[in-house]
Amino acid sequence: MKNQKGFSLIELMIVVAIIMIIAAIAIPNLLQAKAAANESAAVGAVRTINVAETSYQTTYTNIGYAVQLADLGDGGAAPCVPGPNSACLIDNALETGTKGGYTFVATGTDGGAGVNTYYFAAATPNGPAGNRSFCVREDDAVRVDPAGGAIPDYATCAALNQI
Repeated sequence: MKNQKGFSLIELMIVVAIIMIIAAIAIPNLLQAKAAANESAAVGAVRTINVAETSYQTTYTNIGYAVQLADLGDGGAAPCVPGPNSACLIDNALETGTKGGYTFVATGTDGGAGVNTYYFAAATPNGPAGNRSFCVREDDAVRVDPAGGAIPDYATCAALNQI
């Protein structure tokens, strides 16, 4: 009888089947972990916007809170020169409104005296990037929408539960 070297077709098929079973178990967990990481990053970015809005309001008291998210960034200028339309408070990726699979918005609202006395900022997931949406207002409390839908305005944000 001669010595056989290598693996039979059945042995190779069993190994491939085992690898596929392990992948079928691991891939959904990997996607959940990635979504959780994106959500954590979105909460961090919303908190960054909150700090930037507070700094903006303190610096530009005649304007109040920033009218739009882009006002908190650098406007693409290098080096950044702070001003009401480019306060140099957030990074370029966040300033564009899209970062880490989330879309960000920030809107200042005139409280009636020509000064933006209110604002809200929101993060909405794009596709499978995350499952929940987040927002913050001038009260510094991050709120969550577990359904992951867009948070269109200040009142909608105010009605959500805090994290």
